[in-house]
Amino acid sequence: MKKGYKQLVDEATAMIRTYSVAEVMSRLDDPNIQLIDVRDIRELEREGMVPGAFHAPRGMIEFWVDPESPYFKPVFGENKEFILFCAAGWRSALTTRTLLEMGLEQVAHIDGGFGAWKAAGAPVVQKERKQNV
Repeated sequence: MKKGYKQLVDEATAMIRTYSVAEVMSRLDDPNIQLIDVRDIRELEREGMVPGAFHAPRGMIEFWVDPESPYFKPVFGENKEFILFCAAGWRSALTTRTLLEMGLEQVAHIDGGFGAWKAAGAPVVQKERKQNV
């Protein structure tokens, strides 16, 4: 293996903007930021969510960000700073780097991810599970 996950995450982290939980919490009322949760839906249902965060699973985010994609989500066309997070900060670091490479300039991630968010006592809400009909 030429590069393992740790090297990829370290390289991404060296290139991207990283915020602490405290820095993001101080900006929660800022209309110019949008928190982006890249975790899997099962993680949201199990662990909870950050209020106001937009869920964009890591497996789809490139398609949701690109305005030429049939899967484009208008939230990514807004003139905001996108602050990504996952469970521990690894996936969000890799995703932040990818979005920078795609041309999004105002993108960052949260150091330690949702785990650090919860540990800091930051606000969390439960995700409602979809009922199978």
